[in-house]
Amino acid sequence: MAQGRKKKAEAALVLALACGASQESAAQKAGVSLRTLYRRLAEPAFAAQVQQARAEMVRRTAGLFTAAGIGSLKTFTSLQESATSEAVRLGAARAIIELGCKLRENLELADRLAALETRLESVLSGAGFAAHGHPAGSVDTPAADAGN
Repeated sequence: MAQGRKKKAEAALVLALACGASQESAAQKAGVSLRTLYRRLAEPAFAAQVQQARAEMVRRTAGLFTAAGIGSLKTFTSLQESATSEAVRLGAARAIIELGCKLRENLELADRLAALETRLESVLSGAGFAAHGHPAGSVDTPAADAGN
């Protein structure tokens, strides 16, 4: 039973921290002391769990924004074409242009980053680098690192 409470407290702690709660608030919500929270945050695996939960929330939110984007664009387009107020038409046109430019910039940056990552992977694999980032056949030893 104690193990089940511990897992629930950990899950509550991860969720609260991932949602941006203060450390004090997260500890209180999870029913743990601040000392326990600080001890857990010092553990790389726990910190990685919080980061992973936060990243998943951002991915889900981005998906919701993307789904809503088509309807929003239709609304802007409709306002641009049929609104009687020039200010409303101008605002809709400005929004379409600004958002379209930002989307295009983001897509171009994503494409460039993907190309750079592919190129880097090709260069590193061609140079004989192993998956852990060291030249193939090299050995990590304190003596070998001392010369660097």
